[in-house]
Formats: sequence, C-alpha cells, structure tokens
Amino acid sequence: MATLKKTNFKYNKNKKGKGRGRKSASGSSSVPFKVIPLGGMKEIGKNCTLIECQDEILVIDCGFAFPEYEMFGIDVVIPDFAYLKNNKDKVKGVIITHGHEDHIGGIPFLIQDVNVPVYASPLSMGLIDHKLEEHGLSCERHVIKAGDVFNVGSFKVEAIQTNHSIADSIAFSVKFPGGHIVHTGDFKIDYSPLDGKVIDLNRFSQLGDEGVDLLLCDSTNVLRDGFTPSEAIVRKSIDDIFNNTSQRIIIATFASNVHRIKYFIEASIAHHRRIAVSGRSMENVLELARSLGYLSGIPDSVFVKISEIRNIPDKDLTIITTGSQGEPMSALTRMAYDNHKSVKLKKNDVVVFSSSPIPGNEKVISQVVNHLYEKEVKVVLATSMDVHVSGHASIEELKLIHTLIRPKFFLPAHGEYRHLVEHGRLAQSLGQPSNHIFLLSNGDALKIEGSKAQIIKEYTSGDDIMVDGYGIGDVGASVLKDRKNLSQSGLITVAVALDTATGSLMAKPELRTRGFVYAQEHQELLEEALNIVFNTIGRCYSSDSLDEPSLTKAIKSDMKSFIYRRTKRSPVIIPIILYV
Repeated sequence: MATLKKTNFKYNKNKKGKGRGRKSASGSSSVPFKVIPLGGMKEIGKNCTLIECQDEILVIDCGFAFPEYEMFGIDVVIPDFAYLKNNKDKVKGVIITHGHEDHIGGIPFLIQDVNVPVYASPLSMGLIDHKLEEHGLSCERHVIKAGDVFNVGSFKVEAIQTNHSIADSIAFSVKFPGGHIVHTGDFKIDYSPLDGKVIDLNRFSQLGDEGVDLLLCDSTNVLRDGFTPSEAIVRKSIDDIFNNTSQRIIIATFASNVHRIKYFIEASIAHHRRIAVSGRSMENVLELARSLGYLSGIPDSVFVKISEIRNIPDKDLTIITTGSQGEPMSALTRMAYDNHKSVKLKKNDVVVFSSSPIPGNEKVISQVVNHLYEKEVKVVLATSMDVHVSGHASIEELKLIHTLIRPKFFLPAHGEYRHLVEHGRLAQSLGQPSNHIFLLSNGDALKIEGSKAQIIKEYTSGDDIMVDGYGIGDVGASVLKDRKNLSQSGLITVAVALDTATGSLMAKPELRTRGFVYAQEHQELLEEALNIVFNTIGRCYSSDSLDEPSLTKAIKSDMKSFIYRRTKRSPVIIPIILYV
C-alpha cells in the first residue's frame, strides 16, 4: 500500500503458528473471490459491500447517504445497483449489521429490482419492514440474532454480538469456498452497555485462531486516541441533570438509540415525571421498540400525548424529541422557531442535545442552538457535559480487534479517505504487511486467491445515484449545475413571438426574471437587456438565421454576455420562441 509509511515493527507469529499467512478456514486456498464495495469507501454513508464467489453474491448492508449541501432538491443518495441488477440471479441475500439509515436506507431501492431475502436482527428488521411498507414493497425476511449461524447460498454466516449506538448491532463472520471474511460493522467495545450485552471478544479471538483471510473494519474513529467511553457515562450525566433540575426537560437524540431513550424514560420515572414524545420517527421507533420488548417494565401510564402537556407542571414533565441534528422539519427545530403545535418554549426550560453533530450539520445545529438561547432556555451540549458518547471504536479498541482476528489481508471500511489511510497505518504498526492492506474506492474490486490479492480498479460503477421524489438516477451533474445556478443567480426568461411567414416580430419581446433582481428597481437594466434581444433578432433576421435553434442560441449567448458584463452574475437564461 503505497500511501503507508514503513515501520520498523515486525510481526511475531505465536508459537502455535496462528499468525498471518495461515490457510483459510474454508480449507481451500485456490478458489478466487471478490469483495466489491458499492458504497461506504472514502465516505461515511450508503454502506454496501458485495462478496462474490463461484457465481454467488452476498450483500452486506444496503444504506443511503443524505445529500451534500449543494445537491439541491435531492432527497437521498444511494449506491449504483447496476452490477446487482445485471447479476440478479447470482444474488443470494442481503445481511444487515444494524438498523441505521446508512446501512438499511437503500433496501427499498434495491428490492424494487432485485427482490432477494434479507437477514437482519429484530430491531433492524422492524425498521426495514416500515421502510418497505412505505414503498409498497415486501421481501423474504429472516430475523436473526447474535450467535446464530445460517446459510445464504454457499455462504455460511455467523452473527456476532457487538456494541454500537443502536440495539441489535452485530458483526459477521462469512465462510465460503474461497475463504473466510470478518466484517465488524459499526462497533465499539463497551464493557458496561445499557442493555448488558457485551461485545463477544472471545468469539472474535476464536475466529482469529480458525484463520481469517480478510477483515473489513469500521474506521470512523481511527483518529481518536484511547477508548470510546461507555454509555454508562451518559447515564451518570443524565442523572445529574434530573437531580438538579426542577424545570421542564427536553431531550433531543437519535430516534434509533433505543437503550439510551429507555434510560431517559427510567430517569424520568424515578423523578416522578411524565414522558411526552415528539417527532414522527421517534414515535415510530419507540412503538416498534415497545412491540419488541425493548421497553419492558415501562408502564403505559407514564406516557402522555404531546398535545396534552399543558395540564402537567413543568417539574413533572420530560419531552423526548427528534431534531438533534437541526433537521429543518424536526420537532426541536419547530420548537426553536415557534412553529410547534403543542410545545411553546419557556424561560429556563432545559434542552439537552444527547448527540454530536454529523459532519456537515454543524451550521444548522448552531442556528437552532442560537434560537434556543434567544428564548432564554438552558442548553446542554455534549461539548460541555457527557450527554453523548460515540458508537464507534477508537484507536485502542481497533488495536484489540486487529490483535484478536489477525487477518491475512485487511480492508479499511466505513470512513472518509483520511480515516481509511490512518486505519491502514494502524494495521501496519501492528505487523500487517503493507502489501496486504488495500484502500478501495466504491466500484473497485479486491480479488483474492489464496495468498495473492489484487485491486481491480473501476470493476463496476461506484457512482452516487440521486433520488429526487419518485425519480431515481434521473438527476445528474448537469441538472444539479442548473439548480445551483438558479439558487445563486436566478432565472431570466425571454419570450419572442414571430410571424411564421415573414419572420417579423408580432409583439414586443417579453422579459421576466425570478431570483435575479427586483424588477421595479432595475427597469433601466431590463430595458437595456430588451434592446439586446431586439438587436439579436435583427442580426439573425439579416443573416436569415431565424430558425428556432439558431435564434435561441443567439439570444442566450448575447444575453449571457450582457448580463455578466453589467452585473457579474450568470443567471439561467431561457429563450422561448413562438411562431404565430
């Protein structure tokens, strides 16, 4: 791996010969296989990885990403499923590590064209069911849990208990004729998780002893030293807030973090508070969690409808809400901007952000926080108090996983490019040979055959597919460029009516603008622009170039030059030629 610096560290195999380079657990080293990421490489989002061996394909995760700032009008971004569509007869199933959107959000878009079995843990499957129902879809579904071993085609899959910021998170061991792959999914090592289910490090060690050909490992927090704190820290901080607050408490967090939300509820009950829930996604997830037994022991009587909170004293009320990322239509944002039907913020309300900003959301979160300060509420952020911890492993946890698994080859996953590079360097510092570490882009393939591995660049499309309403992939770079221009400089339309027989003007050209200038204050500029149109038509008339394509091109070119010369702006110019 050319980007990694060489180290002087030498890997020492243990005396039993269980180090790197041993024979794969499949018992074969001659059957080639490929690992093909369609998403999740050099980005955080739309995770989707394929394992292909002997005309069979297994898909691990199928997520989406939220649009970047300049993807105007785009709802979500999904992987390009063209390879799976073209090989749908080979696809045996999709296995899911956990229920976050960047791991399950793309499933409805895949199932539309490649309807294959889906294997997921109870909470993940419940969230997937809800998504499929919204799209009017269904699929063959298999609910699994940590410790289960099952076959998907020729792939023998084992689900392994891990810890993350959502319940039922699992890693996968996948054994097949070509070899043995371990995929960690998103994880951290938490010795005191709120649900009591500790990551199964013993099983990871056993798999390492059996022999692992390839490890794919979460890289999100590779730049963070030490260990990621336990959820128990959040529990202590929440206790401190409840013990020292006699006002109304409003907690914003991720709807999917069921165990943390359960503790918010338990803390409220301990302090004799009723609980109201606000936000559609929060209501849906909690309803699902209750049906699956994750909120066992919580009586229905402690909940109150958000529309009925007016009759409850502030000291007796907790509101759990969406909006920790400043989403424009979320419940907390509507509260901050006085647009919520049932909640009007009061002076000294306590608003807790039990989350950290997803990269790119910092600005909108800051705007919401400033509006909250204007309302004289007390805002508690993760930067000032331990009301949130990450769900991803830091450096020391990653070292432990590498040491336990000891893979022959390593593929950093789930991270931006800097994360993948640094994770590769970390693996090399632990003795992984640099030529056994691979950085892939979406659409590349890593082909492994025994002790040999090579990257096949651009093996298939790794493009982003943009979803806009019901349109999937019909918005490309040119459309986004037009949307960007419209948002920055506006629109000018020029309507021209010509006599079909003579080519002469039937009426004065009409010029209209949207988002360019305020017409009433810029009449002189618009009159000059109209004269440009007249001159262009006259020139085309003289040169006998009054056909629609030639005239449209000429008006657009002359207007663009004039407007930029006068204003240094580049609005979208649309000539409309009518022949009467």
